[in-house]
Amino acid sequence: MRKLFVLAAAAALLSTAACNTVAGVGKDTQAAGSAVEGAARDVQN
Repeated sequence: MRKLFVLAAAAALLSTAACNTVAGVGKDTQAAGSAVEGAARDVQN
C-alpha cells in the first residue's frame, strides 16, 4: 500500500510539473486527487 501511495504522489508531481497554466494546475491536482481516491477505494475493498 505504501508503494502505491508513493507512486501516486510521484505521478501527481510529474503531472503538476508538466502544466503551463493555473487552470492546468487545477486540472492536474484534481486528476491526482481522483487517482489517490480510487487507490484508497481499491485498498478498502
